[in-house]
Amino acid sequence: MNIGLPEAWKTLCAHDDILLLTHRLPDGDAVGSLFALYEALSAMGKRVRYLLDTPPQDVNFLVREYTGDVFEPLFVVTVDVADRKLVYETPGTAYGDRVDLSIDHHASNNLFARQTLVLPEDAAAAEVLFELFTFGGVRITPRIADCLYTGIATDTGCFRYPNTTAATLRAAAALVDAGADNGRINTDIFETKSLAYVEFEASVMRSVQMFLDNRCAVATIPLSLFASTGVTEADAKAVNALPRQIEGVLAGVTVKERPEGGWRISVRTRAPLSASEICKRFGGGGHALAAGCELDGDLQTVVPQIVKAVEQELTSKNI
Repeated sequence: MNIGLPEAWKTLCAHDDILLLTHRLPDGDAVGSLFALYEALSAMGKRVRYLLDTPPQDVNFLVREYTGDVFEPLFVVTVDVADRKLVYETPGTAYGDRVDLSIDHHASNNLFARQTLVLPEDAAAAEVLFELFTFGGVRITPRIADCLYTGIATDTGCFRYPNTTAATLRAAAALVDAGADNGRINTDIFETKSLAYVEFEASVMRSVQMFLDNRCAVATIPLSLFASTGVTEADAKAVNALPRQIEGVLAGVTVKERPEGGWRISVRTRAPLSASEICKRFGGGGHALAAGCELDGDLQTVVPQIVKAVEQELTSKNI
């Protein structure tokens, strides 16, 4: 059931012993949103814990090791998760099957939770939380401000992507006023790369193949590249945007080999192409200009399937 800010805030206030979850391979928005909500609920005197997959190194400064009691949750909340199958949880648990409240910004959210607060006009789950905290009168501490600012900056590409609205910029300004260290955060996330990552990124770009009159660029990332550079998949998310940066490209695709087999596909498009529509053909989804899906098979069959889906999207838009 879809709910609004008042209902979501009332629900959070009414419950205790809360478990927070986000998606596998979390990005800055997932990590920032999770810890912002953790800090806010803890400050309200609630008992809260979380489960978190390995985060990217560039947002490690947000992570706080949980040192409280390991209690059985009475209320489960997800942030930045559009589909139950994306939820990260430890082996032997099934908390993703009993999510009480989903707080999200993905238009593709399939309402897997008992209640869902989804604001697809917001650039990030962190922006949704900023609105929720503002509605509830939460005091935005510098720590919470850092978390929320990181989430918003990450999902807007440091305010470069078209999902950045005037409301997004006002939220970011309010977070800086509240103590967010925007200069350090921007430098750490967007202006700092390890030598290993630079080598990884260069290899990814050398793998790019051009299709459909150079309107579609596909980069492939085998497991061997992760092994040879030491870069983790969590740290490799930034490369998803690289193929789209090539002049004339309307659909940039990265095809990453999964340790368990198969391929994780990330699609980044330029308007009017919809990355979400491309990925929906394979059971995935996301935003209009950024989406993902997973495919099984070998590379020689997977890449043509993705290119065909891009071609169909081009045709549907008369391009």
